[in-house]
Amino acid sequence: MLIYIHGFNSAPGSFKARLVGERMRALGRESDYVVPALPHRPAEAMALLRDLVERHPGAALIGSSLGGFYATWLAERYEHSALRVVLVNPAVRPYKLLSGTLGPQKNLYTGAEYELTAQHIDELKALEVAAITPGRYLLLTRTGDEVLDYRLAVEKYRGARQLVIPGGDHSFGDFGAYLDTVLAFAGIL
Repeated sequence: MLIYIHGFNSAPGSFKARLVGERMRALGRESDYVVPALPHRPAEAMALLRDLVERHPGAALIGSSLGGFYATWLAERYEHSALRVVLVNPAVRPYKLLSGTLGPQKNLYTGAEYELTAQHIDELKALEVAAITPGRYLLLTRTGDEVLDYRLAVEKYRGARQLVIPGGDHSFGDFGAYLDTVLAFAGIL
């Protein structure tokens, strides 16, 4: 099973999630792929993700941006499982980044509107992971990410397998070029 965890104000219809889905279909493995639509509240998103991981022991995770932060918490929480995690331009301290954007928000894909509050930030802080188990992770990050400082991810995931790719941006538009590497790490290929 492969679980894709989308980022902040994103959705299952995001570019990378669809790309992975198309590849899984081409492999005849579409039934082994799930992309949950995450609630905007971190506590609710994590409850949904915990349920998925518990129903699919041994699943691999792909976490993009905020989804990478969530995936890290899951991997370290379920430390006795075989969770393997691919991180794509992951958010390392999203509570710091998002604390400056409190107020009205709109999901880029669904159009859903909500208010980002201090409670959201507190829920994110509660998910902070102090130390990681490096062997569980593959980090893919672009040095040109205009949203997140890639150096924070390189430091946080020190010791993990890392692909630090020059240039690009937060959307990781050439993600398809790395898809087989991602799926191999996840145990799909």
